Amino acid sequence: MNEFKEITAAQLEGNPFSMIGKSWMLITAEKGGKVNTMTASWGGLGIMWGKNVAFVTIRPQRYTNEFVKSSDTFSLSFYDESYRKTLAYLGRVSGRDENKVEKSELTVAYDNGTPYFEEANTVLICKKLYAQPYTKDSFVDKSIIQDSYPEKDFHILYIADIVKVLQK
Repeated sequence: MNEFKEITAAQLEGNPFSMIGKSWMLITAEKGGKVNTMTASWGGLGIMWGKNVAFVTIRPQRYTNEFVKSSDTFSLSFYDESYRKTLAYLGRVSGRDENKVEKSELTVAYDNGTPYFEEANTVLICKKLYAQPYTKDSFVDKSIIQDSYPEKDFHILYIADIVKVLQK
């Protein structure tokens, strides 16, 4: 297996629009000694408060939200196209219903207590800075509510400091 090397966020290779929106990512955290993950295609990378940050959104009913909410850190991991079926499975099945991490056959690794998967090409280790639920009143374009939130299950926005980037 290829070894990761630590790089700076400025050295990160890849277009974040493709990495997140087209190739997808896994959001992974640990709670009570158990690891859970979910596939995400919404989020972004940028600068906030003078820091390199990632932002992710998680619906409150998602099992992974419990893990991210209870942990100071989480990882974002990115994969090549050969993992598409695995990512689809991890986005479709809840960790409440089965041990999807085990069934995915991905290998859990840790960086200072933050779980990620060895099969990834790129891993961002993130420390939470901010969490805020979206609210109906905050939407300027109200059509987003009808299009993306018919159940009014608004995402929770997490902004996190990218404390480490690992890349193969």
